[in-house]
Amino acid sequence: MADTSKLEELFNRLHQTEQELQTELDKLLEQKRQQFHYQIRRGKVVFEKNVRRWQRQHRTGIWNYLRQAPLLYILTSPLIYGMVIPLFLLDISLTLYQHVCFRVYRIPLVRRSDYLIIDRHHLAYLNAIEKLNCVYCGYGNGLIEYAREITARTEQFWCPIKHASRTLDPHLRSLKFADYGDAESYRELRQKLRSDWSDVEPERTTERD
Repeated sequence: MADTSKLEELFNRLHQTEQELQTELDKLLEQKRQQFHYQIRRGKVVFEKNVRRWQRQHRTGIWNYLRQAPLLYILTSPLIYGMVIPLFLLDISLTLYQHVCFRVYRIPLVRRSDYLIIDRHHLAYLNAIEKLNCVYCGYGNGLIEYAREITARTEQFWCPIKHASRTLDPHLRSLKFADYGDAESYRELRQKLRSDWSDVEPERTTERD
């Protein structure tokens, strides 16, 4: 049996490393903003005028873009874009669910704006189709991240038990869950985890100033 204190130590180190990584990523992002001459003003990306002109010189026209695309890519595009319907329904369902149930359970709400970031359509070197694709990909992937955090918090509240076998990419909340088969400490730990949201960060305003 693994040493629980050792696992807690590793979890704390992992959390600290995540915070350090986030700090370094923020520094790198600021460097990239200076390098490519853009700022975030009230949640909107603003490029310098001369930079936007330079970007447009690297844009591929829509006709050339479609002419270069493999035929199968074009034929399968309705299936790709059609997925927006279940994604949109998932978005509405998750948002409604957490705004009702999380308030009842006293679980901190997941901020949708932390996960769904749509900004790549501001890039002038993308044509209209590429911008649409980037909006779609940003929405879809952001929504899945949003959904994962909502379901992870739900699992922490209702069923914080590790699986008998590890999944390929478990969410980090599961590291705190009760061991599979540990009937003695499960209920006590579950009660503790229902009020342990210390890892939920306060609202961030940096990206939206």
